[in-house]
Amino acid sequence: MRTGRLLALAVRRQFLEWAGTWWFTASLVVNYAIGPLIGLVVWSAVLPGDARIVRYFVALVAVHLLTASFEDYTFAESVYDGKISARLLEPQPVVLGPAGENLAIRLWLALFGLPLTVVVALVTGATYRWQDVLLALPSLVLAAVLRFLWTWLLALAAFWTERVHAIVALGNILVFLLGGIAAPLADLPASWQSVASLLPFHAMLGLPADIASGTLPASGVALQAGWCVVFALAAVVVWRSGVRRYTAVGA
Repeated sequence: MRTGRLLALAVRRQFLEWAGTWWFTASLVVNYAIGPLIGLVVWSAVLPGDARIVRYFVALVAVHLLTASFEDYTFAESVYDGKISARLLEPQPVVLGPAGENLAIRLWLALFGLPLTVVVALVTGATYRWQDVLLALPSLVLAAVLRFLWTWLLALAAFWTERVHAIVALGNILVFLLGGIAAPLADLPASWQSVASLLPFHAMLGLPADIASGTLPASGVALQAGWCVVFALAAVVVWRSGVRRYTAVGA
């Protein structure tokens, strides 16, 4: 309960701080929407008249915006400039700060990005069954958690190296290639489909869009939940190791 209140306070504080940077938020929306929109254009040319492709990539625009994570900036920089030293002394988990800022940024991305998604859906004529959209919501929540844990885990590399931005960029490339932006899972060769469906990247991004578009059933949420547990445990182990290293060098 106390953790929930602290997280809510962090979200409120960060939401208000980001209110003065609406122009930057708008640029983030464009940056995150452009990938799925290019995919929509390319795959619509490859498979003309396929309504599934249109529904998938329009849904992917919303999923990409609502799962965006920036912990290489919001957390890793605090390691580099030493601000994390004060946070380690606060009587609350350090992760609440980055998690609160993550949720606040996503709220702003939703405010700017969801109207854009609706416009794209109207222009392209994408329509959805409300049952599929409701089934996709739990998957969307798990994808948001999973992508935060993935980026947070990579950002923890800041305890060991100053190249955390390159590491997170590599992680984002994997999400782009295997998460469903470069190609929908259903349109990959069969041998690739079986491998990609088991990796965490499709669970981070493409799965909610596949469920919303009626391409895949909602049974994949079990795998999403499993990856969330794996990444959460890995993050705990890496965090403890990183803090020990940080304090050992006298920072």
